[in-house]
Amino acid sequence: MGQYADRLVADMRDATRIAAERGADIPEPVDTIYLGGGTPSLLPPEEFKRVMFEVRQQFRTLPRAEVTVECAPGTLSDPMIHAMTTRGVNRVSMGVQSFIDKEAASVARLHTREKTLNDIERLRKAGVSNINVDLIAGLPHQTRESWNESLDQVIVSGVPHVSVYMLEVDEDSRLGRELIAGGTKYHAHFVPDDDLTAELYETAITRLSEAGIEQYEISNFARPGFESRHNLKYWTRQPYFGFGVDAHSMLPAGNELRARGIDGIRMATSDNYDQFLSGPGTAISEVSSAQAAEEAFFLGLRMNRGVSLEELWAHHGHERIDGFQTVIDELVAGGLLEQAGEHIRLTPRGRLLSNEVFERFISEQEPSEIGN
Repeated sequence: MGQYADRLVADMRDATRIAAERGADIPEPVDTIYLGGGTPSLLPPEEFKRVMFEVRQQFRTLPRAEVTVECAPGTLSDPMIHAMTTRGVNRVSMGVQSFIDKEAASVARLHTREKTLNDIERLRKAGVSNINVDLIAGLPHQTRESWNESLDQVIVSGVPHVSVYMLEVDEDSRLGRELIAGGTKYHAHFVPDDDLTAELYETAITRLSEAGIEQYEISNFARPGFESRHNLKYWTRQPYFGFGVDAHSMLPAGNELRARGIDGIRMATSDNYDQFLSGPGTAISEVSSAQAAEEAFFLGLRMNRGVSLEELWAHHGHERIDGFQTVIDELVAGGLLEQAGEHIRLTPRGRLLSNEVFERFISEQEPSEIGN
């Protein structure tokens, strides 16, 4: 873990220089910080404090910045909670997945309902009340009754933010491979079918709304004022730096690149841990104006409020955005999008089939590489 923290620190120290040399516009100040993907709460507290110290050394950070750390329930030691609060952490996202112990254990989660609720209480006592809980619809052994029990628990817990994901099956996970093969390992034969999983997701939308936790994005629900400011940056294509294995940065292009039709640049690191530690550095690619327009649609449409065509015209131009009108008309006719004047958004059915919608806005064009 010390080596990993060393690399994070080194990359943060080089980031603005590398980006500026490639023609990116470096925005300031920083108003959100997010440590997640993996389990940052497993870091030794001193390493965590070192990384957070370096963030504030290298980037001008607003005093009231939203600072989030992802945690697995049961991994939060008292020293780690102290390290987090003394380094400005004011939001925690917990990968609970289910409040039913049997369901959590079926996907190798080590926590129990009791541990999760205890961690929520400890965080609140330490001064962190802005807490997100992740739930997954479609876990092995999950039923309508058990799902409602998890929803009961998350509502009663009083957390201000909930993320609800539908279980995705792919061959990159052992459960996914077993499901695809029709096997019984890893409780695969107890996974609900697609129709039931979709029903559970729709139940969550209704029940959380009734409790004052409103859906504002396909998978995210919040009480008023507790929407994730960091995630909103991704969905609205605001700039960000990313550090770590398989990290990505998205920065606006400077004037010279914009003159060539380049909207921004991406910086990316290896998704292999050993290569990340020993690799040559960060790969840089350009994002064309056409790709930026596509992203504006499929990222913006994730949000319940949808996208404003007027705003897209202002940034990308009428000609480029109007080129999507045929796709929009077809999706409206298919009941996946709804349009009111110059505003479009997903319908409830469109949220269930969002990947099919987003694919319609994406071309086969790849970003161009501009060096390492």
